[in-house]
Amino acid sequence: MKRRTFVAASVAGLVLTGAAKAQTKVYRVGFLSGGGRTPDGAPPAPLREALRKHGYVEGRNISYEARFAEGKLERLSGLAAELVALKVDAITVLGGPSAMAAKHATSTIPIITTVAGGDLVSTGLIASAARPGGNLTGITDESVPLSAKRMGILKEAVPKAGSIAVLWNANDDAMTVRTKEIEKAARILKVEVQTIAVRNPEDFATAFAEMSRHKPDAIFLVADALTGMNRKDVIEFAAKQRIPAMYEGSLYVRDGGLLSYGPSAEDTFERAAVYLDKIFKGAKPADLPAEYPTRYYLTVNLKAAEAMGLTIPPVLLIRADSVLK
Repeated sequence: MKRRTFVAASVAGLVLTGAAKAQTKVYRVGFLSGGGRTPDGAPPAPLREALRKHGYVEGRNISYEARFAEGKLERLSGLAAELVALKVDAITVLGGPSAMAAKHATSTIPIITTVAGGDLVSTGLIASAARPGGNLTGITDESVPLSAKRMGILKEAVPKAGSIAVLWNANDDAMTVRTKEIEKAARILKVEVQTIAVRNPEDFATAFAEMSRHKPDAIFLVADALTGMNRKDVIEFAAKQRIPAMYEGSLYVRDGGLLSYGPSAEDTFERAAVYLDKIFKGAKPADLPAEYPTRYYLTVNLKAAEAMGLTIPPVLLIRADSVLK
């Protein structure tokens, strides 16, 4: 009798376990970027790793659908519509245009910004940082203080710089806002700004020709999907022309650029994973305050500086979070 009871209990336990597994929710996370496709076609590895730390494991309780515009921002609306049609549980976006496309595609599916690429309030994506409203929240940007800070660092690195070329994507409203803030900071520093707009990959050759004819003392590259995809061409041009350049993320410096000051993409993806976890547990995007990055990193490439005959002030090197030699 005891044996029969044990067997029955074991079978019941197996049935319950199987039922529990069958009922495990598999969250579908969409990812939308205006930039280039990742090597494996999935969302960036740091985002997936951050979600794994929260217990979301591919093949068990989470799956991904990623779409990349490859620098052709006009494709974003169609790609966003694809993710909505797939009925994903949330959409993570990289960059302002991706956020705008997702916002236009759905008013119900939660949208989380990762690397915001602009101030979510000034671009009208959220009502306020404290109370976003609607279905979008996440990481926002500090365009005004960051622009001034970056300009200050660039001027500190190149004290004699009297003219700075600002290269930005004019099709990205958030980057246009940032460029205006850079111009304001330049006026305070008494630096002349040469604004050079690009809208597609073919425009970079024209931009380089313009900077060759009217050579600036320094370059400020405003980062977005388009300029990011063409960053190596910009870095190569700056090195060949021996023009010091400021970038907005350490990836540019690791690729050979001179200076960068900005948040860590890994930190940003960690915070995005927290948002997604809260939403999967029932939170509403409208009630989750948008966050600003908590830390910014200064990265300096001494090898690049030496190649162009530039001496980086010791005080700047002391403040640097990372110095590449």
